[in-house]
Amino acid sequence: MSFRPITTKSNPKSVLEGAGVSLDRVFGFADPEKFDPFLLLDDFRNEDPEKYKAGFPWHPHRGIETITYVLEGTVEHKDSLGNTGLLAGGDVQWMTAGSGIMHQEMPQGNEIGQMHGFQLWANLPSDKKMTSPRYQDIDTTGIPIVEDDDGSKIKVVVGDYRGILGPVDGIAAEPQFLDVYVPPNTNKLLKIDTYKSTFAYVFSGSAHFQYASDPVGIRVEKEFNGEEFNIRDSSGNKTLIYFDPGENVVLHTFDEGVRFLLVSGKPIREPIAWHGPIVMNSREELIQAMQDLNTGNFIK
Repeated sequence: MSFRPITTKSNPKSVLEGAGVSLDRVFGFADPEKFDPFLLLDDFRNEDPEKYKAGFPWHPHRGIETITYVLEGTVEHKDSLGNTGLLAGGDVQWMTAGSGIMHQEMPQGNEIGQMHGFQLWANLPSDKKMTSPRYQDIDTTGIPIVEDDDGSKIKVVVGDYRGILGPVDGIAAEPQFLDVYVPPNTNKLLKIDTYKSTFAYVFSGSAHFQYASDPVGIRVEKEFNGEEFNIRDSSGNKTLIYFDPGENVVLHTFDEGVRFLLVSGKPIREPIAWHGPIVMNSREELIQAMQDLNTGNFIK
């Protein structure tokens, strides 16, 4: 048994996007090789409608996939191909932009004005960058939940978790996207593909995750099996945790428990040429995309 050690922890930066939406950028536009195949993660949560109601008006995407996961409020989306939809609490949209799409996303709060969701960008390999656009809109009732005897709940949005398959399929990076809740004062082991790029993003509660500098082997296994757990510090709300390779993510929760996204994917390991919502493999391809956008040839 091997444990995934933490290599880095960080907190998001506040940014303005779209027509003036205030959100937290967990990662993006820097060090894309580290998170390969993922490019960006935004945490958009607010209780003030003035800070999000302007939304994300019409804008292009090419060469990537965007994953929108809504917890509170709703997000209305439209695109240049005539598709429309409404994502509500617990719903997921996985959009493969491929060769190019123009779309808009307009958030609305719940009955007390709360808006909370995430958007993750995943890269497409070179042989799929110009594929036809595709949507997968998943209602919350279609997302399976694994419930363990210790009270943990794992929503399987994408991928295979202990034989339970998420409803989103046909994704290039072979990702696993889990929404994990672990109750208070619990030791937890989550088995993950050993070599996929993996990160966790804590968005409620706190936990101690295994560190690269923590001793491993018999002592850790004894601690995990119920003996004293060496708590050096905790990872709380709005903490990004990036892991090195290994078979298992190990954590211990405190009095409030923890909820986090656990995301992994197969690295693409190709060159990245990136300008805003367009991600290609070369500068020439990026220039062509911008020319297509300016000449009305973006939608293939």
